[in-house]
Amino acid sequence: MSKIREPLDRRIIFLLVFIGVALPIMIKVGLPIETTENVEMVYDLVESTPAGSPVLISFDYDPSTKPEIHPQAIAVIKHALKKKQKIICMALWPMGVKMCEQIFNTLEEEGIKPVYGTDWVNMGYKSGGAISLKAIGADFRKVFTQDTNGTLVDDIPALHGVRSLQDFKYVMSFSAGVPGIKEWVQVGHDMYNVPVSGGVTAVSAPSILPYVNEQQQLTGLLGGMKGAAEYEFMIGVPGTATQGMDAQSFAHLIIIILIIIGNINYFYNKKILALEEAQK
Repeated sequence: MSKIREPLDRRIIFLLVFIGVALPIMIKVGLPIETTENVEMVYDLVESTPAGSPVLISFDYDPSTKPEIHPQAIAVIKHALKKKQKIICMALWPMGVKMCEQIFNTLEEEGIKPVYGTDWVNMGYKSGGAISLKAIGADFRKVFTQDTNGTLVDDIPALHGVRSLQDFKYVMSFSAGVPGIKEWVQVGHDMYNVPVSGGVTAVSAPSILPYVNEQQQLTGLLGGMKGAAEYEFMIGVPGTATQGMDAQSFAHLIIIILIIIGNINYFYNKKILALEEAQK
């Protein structure tokens, strides 16, 4: 008579999940990625902006949300640099300044070396939320008199011709909360009619999407690591988000297989027990 099958050792389950997560991180797999309309809108905004245009990127997050938002910012910045746009960075969160610096340091390690002051500049952190944004909208140079290195605004080539928020071709906010992308919509889009876009964490995306789909105040949105992976796919430069999504897909596949195996064992054992009961 057939014997009842024992449950799979949990250590084997942990090992399989570990391998499923680690393998795509160590070896680039590159599973197919289907892009969504919201991500395509962000891509089209950057793609259609002429070379030499000043664009404003606001780093409104800190290390706690770095795994989700950092890949979004890296992908968009790579695209903007490829299109030869002049990137002006700022932050509504104190640690956002460091997030910006880390990204450009990473780009240099990858062999991408934009010229500071000409191709990009870091203007630093500005407190005050929406109040500061209104002041930036009216007179950018009055709010930011120098960059993080102490160089005066008039001596920074990337800022030539920039006087107010309306001189930027678009604003991109990578946001983990308040102040962040909502404040940029209220000031940048509603008050100064500047295209606003950006990225948020996956958990925040549902509350921000109405600004895209219903009120049309946002030009697309990147949501979480998936949004970053889609953008990496569109620019043809796989990065950490693509690897993260591959790892997630492998882990989900292993879990599904284990669930199927568990159910097969359950019904098999149930049948064996029923046969044993019938023979008594």
